Amino acid sequence: MLKGKTAVLAVTGSIAAYKIANLARMLGKLGCNVQVLMTENATNFINPITFETLTSNRCFIDTFDRNFQYSVEHVALAKQADVVMIAPADANVIGKIANGIADDMLTTTVMACPCRKLVAPAMNHNMYHNPIVQDNIKKLAAYGYGIITPDTGMLANGDIGDGRMPDESVLLEHILREIACEKDLAGKRVLVTAGATREAIDPVRFITNHSSGKMGFAIARAAMLRGAEVTIVAAHTDVAPPMFCEVVPVVSAADMFEAVAARAPESDIVIKAAAVSDYTPETTADSKLKKSDADMSIPLKRTQDILKYLGANKRPGQFLCGFSMETDNVLENSRKKLSSKNCDMICANSLRTAGAGFGTDTNVITLITEDSDTELPLMSKEDAAHKILDVILEKTK
Repeated sequence: MLKGKTAVLAVTGSIAAYKIANLARMLGKLGCNVQVLMTENATNFINPITFETLTSNRCFIDTFDRNFQYSVEHVALAKQADVVMIAPADANVIGKIANGIADDMLTTTVMACPCRKLVAPAMNHNMYHNPIVQDNIKKLAAYGYGIITPDTGMLANGDIGDGRMPDESVLLEHILREIACEKDLAGKRVLVTAGATREAIDPVRFITNHSSGKMGFAIARAAMLRGAEVTIVAAHTDVAPPMFCEVVPVVSAADMFEAVAARAPESDIVIKAAAVSDYTPETTADSKLKKSDADMSIPLKRTQDILKYLGANKRPGQFLCGFSMETDNVLENSRKKLSSKNCDMICANSLRTAGAGFGTDTNVITLITEDSDTELPLMSKEDAAHKILDVILEKTK
């Protein structure tokens, strides 16, 4: 995912420095070239050899070290960088950069970098809320630096408060949002539905399906990484939603219909990936449970057809994509849905195909439009999500 990209990790004097070793490892596994800068204070918390072992690159500390590969080392690193992350960022370095002080290898390199720069403050909560530190953070934000909000929890001295640096998985997502993908969806508003709706029979039981939400979330994350403004209307899911997306939680098909209908008119691309229950009980959810209920048939009525509504109310220029999960006659049934629901594309798959269907991390999809059928091989849902977006972009040019 990050092959050909360079991330500069700038590590300062905070106990949270130990987390950056794992972040460097995670970036390396994605093919990223990782360069690490450290302040002298940071070397008291973690040895530079750790980073050199994980990245296969020399760790830079001294601006005037004569054992270098380039004529002006900090400028050479700045030219390479696609993103710089200062993490952990202590109060000292935040203050230096905010006020234009460049007196070591880390600060001179950061000053010389024209790329996007992210700052993850990490310090005691009293220090973090010091008005001078807060002013410096605001100044960095005004200069275009991305500020990553600290977590709240137990700090190194045992206090409870904010000031903790987020986990490395969160830091990784911030880097991926910046450099993982070309921003070919910048300026687009994308609405995605995901998960399985639940229709209450009574206070105990409900009707649902096996949808995990993985495919919908994969599409939402891919669109976010490609620069779109993403809203997810999410029913029950088995996985956490992607970061940097607005999430609207819903339960029933009626809830989802209401949420989607309110947001679809403002969306450029609408992708209905949720598995909505086709039926809901005619009785109310708060009816009292009786012992005989388990032996009685439950009167059902059809839920609102969300995709059909979206197709009937599609505004000019809007792209509508639906999903079709079939067991037989996949292409024939999916083409009927394409026409009857007024969709621009249907993503069709079969429950009978190995690696496809509910709950898996892979999928086998055929992308059906008015003039083409594109059969995708078995691939991860993440890769399938990007293929879906590729076709949508091609069709909307």
